[in-house]
Amino acid sequence: MTTVPVRHGAVGVVPVRHGASPLRRAIALEARAEAALKVFLQRWSIPALRVALGAVFLVFGALKFVPGMSPLEALVQSTWERLTFGLVGGQAAMIATAAIEVLAGALLIAGGAFARVGLVVLALAFVGILSPVVLLPGEVFSAAGPTLTGQYIFKNAVLIAAALVVASRVLKGPDAKR
Repeated sequence: MTTVPVRHGAVGVVPVRHGASPLRRAIALEARAEAALKVFLQRWSIPALRVALGAVFLVFGALKFVPGMSPLEALVQSTWERLTFGLVGGQAAMIATAAIEVLAGALLIAGGAFARVGLVVLALAFVGILSPVVLLPGEVFSAAGPTLTGQYIFKNAVLIAAALVVASRVLKGPDAKR
């Protein structure tokens, strides 16, 4: 990897002399392009991930508002019944789940301080999303391994990792410049 010196606070590559070989010019051009791409990715990749994560929860949450639209209705209702000791179930469970997911998604998309609140709401949603592993193991596992429902739940590990990356950017901390 070519070392990229910093000049005037910006990433740059030392220019190649005009008499340099075409190979040296090509290597220098590649290094400048790579440095520019890195700057672009550092600026936009996490905001893009935040919006994409928010959109996933907004859309899948919205589906739960419409009876029969979510393939997980029965699982959501059973999970809420177990989590609330039978106090919440049926359509109320679907509406509560939909509201939590839509709220988390909208807040993440909005960004800024809203995204910080959205991450808290999303953490609550993840508790519900992962709770069937403990509360309804028969729905999640079979003798052959994870059921289709279990696979659907376990793929949320990627969404959790994405939320952690987003949190690393949007949460205030000792190095925050706010």
